[in-house]
Amino acid sequence: MDAYVGPIHSGLSIIPRVTKAGGGDLDREFGSSASVNIPRSPRCGNMRVLSVISHHPSPMPASASAAAATAGGGGASPCSRSAPSPLLSFPPSCCSAAASSCTRFLHPFVSDFPSSNHGRSNGAAIKGRGLMALRSAFPTSPALISSVSDLFEFICAGPLMKRLGLTAESVAESIDKWLETGVHLCQLFRLNELSLSPPEKIRIYHFYVPVFLWCEDQLTRHRSMFSEGDDIPPLVIGISAPQGSGKTTLVFALDYLFRRSGRNSATLSIDDFYLTAEGQAELRSQNPGNALLEFRGNAGSHDLQFSIDTLTSLSKLTKKGMKMKLPRYDKSAYGGRGDRADPSTWPEVEGPVEVVLFEGWMLGFKPLPNEAVKAVDPQLELVNENLKAYYNAWDKFIEAWIIIKIQDPNCVFQWRLQAEVAMREDGKPGMSDEEVLDFVSRYLPAYKAYLPTLYSEGPKGLDPDRLVVIEIDEERNPLSED
Repeated sequence: MDAYVGPIHSGLSIIPRVTKAGGGDLDREFGSSASVNIPRSPRCGNMRVLSVISHHPSPMPASASAAAATAGGGGASPCSRSAPSPLLSFPPSCCSAAASSCTRFLHPFVSDFPSSNHGRSNGAAIKGRGLMALRSAFPTSPALISSVSDLFEFICAGPLMKRLGLTAESVAESIDKWLETGVHLCQLFRLNELSLSPPEKIRIYHFYVPVFLWCEDQLTRHRSMFSEGDDIPPLVIGISAPQGSGKTTLVFALDYLFRRSGRNSATLSIDDFYLTAEGQAELRSQNPGNALLEFRGNAGSHDLQFSIDTLTSLSKLTKKGMKMKLPRYDKSAYGGRGDRADPSTWPEVEGPVEVVLFEGWMLGFKPLPNEAVKAVDPQLELVNENLKAYYNAWDKFIEAWIIIKIQDPNCVFQWRLQAEVAMREDGKPGMSDEEVLDFVSRYLPAYKAYLPTLYSEGPKGLDPDRLVVIEIDEERNPLSED
């Protein structure tokens, strides 16, 4: 289970620190002080949509910045200021709907990530857990509605609009949902939604919110294929993304949003299916001299039957009262070589489960002709042979896909190095630069061999209508198709 351990304040942005149980990798999100030099702007960051009672409100900035007002735009906006605002083209659907909805939005302050059985908490249950009720104040004055219009235009300028089939009209019709989801994310990451920095605003409204709404649409489509009274298996959404690209944080956010919307969800990583320490040692002894199989990671280092058994059991968790434990892997065991965590520590999930978020760096990889992989690295030939068994163990269970596309696999080294440097600065054990290079070098051959086919063809058995490919830049923000 991914665990949120609080934000890190770094320069202009608040970076949520996300770790994997057992001392796993850190995903640092929302930019960094080294790469973000745009000052906070009340125009860009202040939604002026909700007035929130927060334990740690951020001070409002004293001045505005023209540069910040347009930060994060991913290409031409259908809502450009040079044209009349789309809000004026509609019956007051966007702003008046939000204003009339104010009594529906009472958001509890989230001090901790809910456990797996908190998916359907009502108001009383929320109060029972001691969470803090918030006051909502949707816009009623022309000035405040104008700020909602600014946020609306910012959303419409997002790089994923076209890719996800969104239009200015569809955003206007669902603006209250966008606002509510954005506030939930601000609470989750302990951001002040009245004063978001440009990187925070981009990450929330150009990335996490639209991807979550796409996932909700996929879930609706999945459930519509069954008749009333049927046992409906959970929708399995596969998230394939290289290490360090932000998939852990994305899954963390999606899982939380599904729970907040009353959808019981579960999370799994391909890491959870690594061989035990004993099995890994046996694999190493059987393949002396093959650096790609010396440690966990590449195809061949996973317990595929265990994967099949776990995903099959999850698919049957369709009734209330049914329970199962989700496996977890402890990367800190045996001096960092890792081992399967003790089952007594595995989180328990209770049915009915509606969504399974299954993430991994090599999900969707397909075996290639031997000549192709040997041209990348001769050691990859055995890995390629092992990969032939992975479709039946993983990919065939996945119905909808999110693929995070990177421009250069060498970014993985830089991202991993950033995480390790941050760990060392926090006084925690971290790999040296040389150790990071050695670690990442064992994955790069697979990235270079398999990512081009994944990006051009998609996973085996893919329904193209159930795939979204999101290309990100070096700061892990989505790029426009143009």
